[in-house]
Amino acid sequence: MKPLQPIHLLQLLLFTLLTVTLISHTLFISIPTTLPTFLSSHSLLLLSLTWCLLITLLFYFSTRPRPVLLLDYACFKPHHDRKCSLEVAEYFVRRSRRFSTKSEEFMRGIYLKSGLGDETYAPPFIFQTDYEAKHSSAVMEAEEGMFTSIDSLFSKTRVDPSRIDVLVVTCGMFTPSPSLSSIIVNRYNLRQDIKSFNLSGMGCSSGVTSIDLTAKILRKDRSIKYALVVVTESISLNWYFGDNRSMLVTNCIFRVGCAAAIVTNDPSARASAKMELVRALRTHHGADDLSYRAAFQEEDAEGEVGVALKKDLIRVAGEGLRAHVRELAPRVLPLSQLVAYACHAAKAWASRARCGEARKDYVPDFTSAFEHICVHTGGKAVIESVAGLMKLGESVTEPARMTLHRFGNTSSSLVFYELAYYEAKGRVRRGDRMWMLAFGTGFKVCSLVWKAIDDLKGDCENPWNDCIHRYPLKAW
Repeated sequence: MKPLQPIHLLQLLLFTLLTVTLISHTLFISIPTTLPTFLSSHSLLLLSLTWCLLITLLFYFSTRPRPVLLLDYACFKPHHDRKCSLEVAEYFVRRSRRFSTKSEEFMRGIYLKSGLGDETYAPPFIFQTDYEAKHSSAVMEAEEGMFTSIDSLFSKTRVDPSRIDVLVVTCGMFTPSPSLSSIIVNRYNLRQDIKSFNLSGMGCSSGVTSIDLTAKILRKDRSIKYALVVVTESISLNWYFGDNRSMLVTNCIFRVGCAAAIVTNDPSARASAKMELVRALRTHHGADDLSYRAAFQEEDAEGEVGVALKKDLIRVAGEGLRAHVRELAPRVLPLSQLVAYACHAAKAWASRARCGEARKDYVPDFTSAFEHICVHTGGKAVIESVAGLMKLGESVTEPARMTLHRFGNTSSSLVFYELAYYEAKGRVRRGDRMWMLAFGTGFKVCSLVWKAIDDLKGDCENPWNDCIHRYPLKAW
């Protein structure tokens, strides 16, 4: 059971005080026929009620959480000479001479049915002559993405780096020393009293997780603060040079990506902010062994380290999503959908009791709760699985499918590239609600629910600007 919040304790105390007061008056005097007459004849009680009401209102407005606002964000778009087409990928694989012919053919087959196009981006070492990723390669990849995104963000928001109070950096597979947050502090000369956090090992869900962590920090602080959130991933040191097929898949779908966002609890920033965070939910299913090992970093038989994506990953994701939705649905769905779900549950129970037959699970219409949904772009199979489970049409999964085609699986930053797609298309209107959904290793399912403060209009640095006219594709 969660501990009572201060406002709840105060309300309980005031309710007890009023109850005792009324009982005392009832026992010792005869109550008049009408409440106004009773209160007018007992000015002390009226004064007590007024005083209690004022204290409650004052305490409520002084302790309620501040709104968490997404001031702006920026997505990293590498130079065009980093584009990784099928031809470039095959050229690298063959020239490296690190893979068997069977592995080369396997990766080609995975690539062709992955949903990725020919304009995704690869890390710098892919284009070098020695084909060997070093620590310096990973540092170069991380700094290039982070610095470009942050520079763009500070330029757009006109927020001085000295105003940043909180720094949250997430990178699942690369944890150098000094940390990535220290690299950013040094680069932008951030304040000495800054609160910095580094998240790792959370996979594709860490972008959503970092926003949730930032929101919790801002809501618990009564002072106005600005937070910089940097979401990136490193491919350089995690490219797999072996023949284990479950590990080769990552070479085919993961691509370079990075995003940065400024989040604040400053109410005066609402006029310039894009969205307000309404709700966040994280569920962890790591207690189950199959879920825990569904995506697992380990050595293969030859000692090569890679991330194995197990065959039951899609099933694990589906079960995790079902459990996650059971918690999220009562908090976001309209009453009509909740009533329909309750009726279906009652019919299912009656059917089992009568003839022992189980009815199919009822899937609420989540498009009645959200105008826009950013589905996890983990891969073509993942998007199709989520769409089938949630009964989402192609128009709903369009941003996820097109993001996968244009940028690939950028891991933790993928939801921001989807948001940029919506923005480039001009689809988000004032008051619209958006659901960001992401899966992570461990196994985790994470959600963010946003509400647009104003119409979202694409800016000159939107990563989709040069190609949005070609999307959506007719065939995927």
